[in-house]
Amino acid sequence: MADIVRLGEEIYDDTMADRIWEGARELTQRHLNAGQRVWLVTATPVELASILSRRLGLTGALGTVAETVDGMYTGRLVGGLLHGEAKAAAIRALAVREGLDLTRCAAYSDSVNDLPMLTLVGHPNAVNPDMGLRAEARSRGWPVHDFRSGRRVTMIALPVAAGAGAVAGGMAAGAALHRRRAAS
Repeated sequence: MADIVRLGEEIYDDTMADRIWEGARELTQRHLNAGQRVWLVTATPVELASILSRRLGLTGALGTVAETVDGMYTGRLVGGLLHGEAKAAAIRALAVREGLDLTRCAAYSDSVNDLPMLTLVGHPNAVNPDMGLRAEARSRGWPVHDFRSGRRVTMIALPVAAGAGAVAGGMAAGAALHRRRAAS
């Protein structure tokens, strides 16, 4: 497990640190500056999610948990992939544990797969949304933040699979990562 964490640190330094959208970083920082706890909630392995959370100065992270026995990964998941309804259930449990009123929380995502998470909170937001989430956000009147420039871009696995989510002291915020999409 220590090797995985070390490798995750290297991956963050080498490929992810420079790929965080400045606008997403600013949104997250606004919540932190307001004294709100910010949690990264992602389908990404919890080990990498924890590194991202720590490096970004967030409160904590929830991610997919791989089973280990005697310090070795078994190849099985504990509780399944943290995605869709499972992500929403994890956020409900976090809210109970942390004493959060989800109606006062915000969530940010790029993926329609995160609708269960977004509909849990009082302040859902779409960030660099896929087409499905963009349409859903428009129909529901949710804010849409698009930090992409004219170049073609895509999200890096965070979401949260890429769907980035999080929960802060009263807010959920996801760090959106980007990379250039390979030319077709």
